[in-house]
Amino acid sequence: MTPPKHIVSAATIVLNDQNEILLIKGPRRGWEMPGGQVEEGESLKDAAIRETKEESGIDIEITRFCGVFQNVSGSICNTLFLATPVGGELTTSSESLEVGYFPLETALEMVTWKNFRQRIEYCINEKLQPFYVAF
Repeated sequence: MTPPKHIVSAATIVLNDQNEILLIKGPRRGWEMPGGQVEEGESLKDAAIRETKEESGIDIEITRFCGVFQNVSGSICNTLFLATPVGGELTTSSESLEVGYFPLETALEMVTWKNFRQRIEYCINEKLQPFYVAF
């Protein structure tokens, strides 16, 4: 019997002083929040900080753990954090064709992939936190 393989990811909703959200435009899924897989021996929080830096060039401070979206059939747990920028410069990478800050309403219209929009909405609404969404 082989042990189960699970994927754990960490993503951040980064809001600046103007209440604009940081988005990256990935090569496969279009506009989304920065995030990615947690590496072995890495905390969820550290993964969120690292992935945000790698994909956007922005240094962040995590301000809140928001919740979890679980893809049960795909064995994927997506953890979500709220954060503020504390440094760095907007830069693209192999994982981000474009990066930028956008007003929330504009950003929600730009994000079209599956339930990413819902993840943002849950993270910016404190009344829904902490959340656990299984699908």
